[in-house]
Parts: sequence; C-alpha cells; structure tokens
Amino acid sequence: MKQHVKALAVHTLLVGAVLYALYPVLWVLTVAFSRDGLGEGGFVLPWPRHMSCVNFAIATGAGTGKSALFIRQLVNSLTVSGATAILSVAIAAPAAYALARMQFVGKRAGLSGLMLTQMFPTVASAVPLYFILSQLHLLDRRAGLVVAYSASALPFAIFQLKAAFEAIPVELEEAAMVDGATRFVAFVSVVLPAARPALAITALFAFMSAWNEFVLAATLMSREEAFTLPVVLQRFVGEHSAAWGPFAAGSIVVSIPVMVIFYIAQKQLLSGLTAGSVKG
Repeated sequence: MKQHVKALAVHTLLVGAVLYALYPVLWVLTVAFSRDGLGEGGFVLPWPRHMSCVNFAIATGAGTGKSALFIRQLVNSLTVSGATAILSVAIAAPAAYALARMQFVGKRAGLSGLMLTQMFPTVASAVPLYFILSQLHLLDRRAGLVVAYSASALPFAIFQLKAAFEAIPVELEEAAMVDGATRFVAFVSVVLPAARPALAITALFAFMSAWNEFVLAATLMSREEAFTLPVVLQRFVGEHSAAWGPFAAGSIVVSIPVMVIFYIAQKQLLSGLTAGSVKG
C-alpha cells in the first residue's frame, strides 16, 4: 500500500511539473491561433475561443504579400545557424583533442583564457565586432554573422568536446597507431566516431545559440533581406504596443526547425549530454 501511495505521489508531482512547464507554451499556442490575440483574456485555461490562422499569415508575410521575403529570412537563419554549427565543431574538435591528449606550454593559461571569455555577455562584444567586420567588409552579410557566432560558440564547444575526448580510452588510439596509423588518422577514424554523441550535442548547442541570437544580428544587419528570424519577430513589438498574435505565431514558426532537429537526433543528443561525465 505504501508503494502505491508513493508511486501515486511521485506521478502526481511529475504531472504537475509537466503542466507547470507546458502552461506558458499553451498560452503561446492560444494567442497564436486566436483571431484577436490577447484581446479575449480573462480566462485561466488557455484555449482560443475564435480559432483562426490569420496570425500565421501575418507572421510569415502571406497576408501582406511578403512571403518571399520571409522565406529568404528563414533561409538566412538556417544558413547562418548551420554554418555556425559546422564551423564551430570543425575548429573546436582538433583544439579540444590537443587540450585533452597533449601537454604543451600555455595549456593551463589557454584554458583559463577560454573560461574568462564566458564571463562577458554577448552584448559586450557587439561594438568591437561591428568595427572588425566593418574593416573586413562583412557587415550585412551572412558570413559576418557566422564568424561572430562561431567565435562566441567556440569556448563552450571546446570544453564540451575536451571532456568527451578525455572519456575515450587512450588505448584505442594507441592500438590504431601500433597498426600503422598516424595520430591524425587515429583522431579521424577512432576518436571522432567514438565522440559522435558529443559532437552532435555540441553542434546542436551552436546551432541553437545562432538560431535564437538577436543582439548581434540586429546590430550587424541593417537590410531587411539580410535579417534572421529573431530580428524579424522584433518588428511585431513596438515602443508602446505589441502585436502579440503575430508575435506568438512567429515564435511557433521559429521553433519548428529546432523541434524537428531534436526529434531526428534525439538518440545522439541524449547520449551526448552525458558524454565526458564518466571516464574509462
């Protein structure tokens, strides 16, 4: 009897936690599918009383004849976020491997410097990045955003992959090198496949940080054709009022690609979250 009561209490607590987490999401869905947005407030349970998809039409430009512009902005976000994930992992993987396997002068100072960069918010780097990219003629270009986002994602990516590489037994690489492989071949053919879950979660975090970033995108991009989706959503929020219906609809549209990626790569992501937590 005690076990049943305990199980019931645990399940009740878990259900309550899930409802608590989903309640704001349900409100976003309600506002997005309501014809008058927040105009029909005054009720506790989030459910649209007048179902409509007009907010999605406004958010995606279908209702204003700017759907082609929205598609281009969506492509901007996908291109910038995907390139950031690939570039961050490509640079962080060899750097993390060197920090995990080799001893060299400046290793401790380098790790401390990487840790120091995580203490500053993104907005603190907006002005120097603007001047640097201006000198490189990369303002209003997706390549400029990729460079800025990759630079901010690298420290986390290096620490994440360093822990994952340290969890892989060094004997695997030694066995490959005994069979005639060079260290580079052992890294590519042995270490990287073994660290695939960590690579997946690192790439996803880099993708999400670039996908959701607003400050640098709004600072470095001035042309509407070069905007990413977070900057596009900001146009629904004014100084004195906000169009919450289109804003909520746009938020849902922006969330769909990340949800799809999570669903496709969930197995790799779940194992990658614990990569590096246990050695041996």
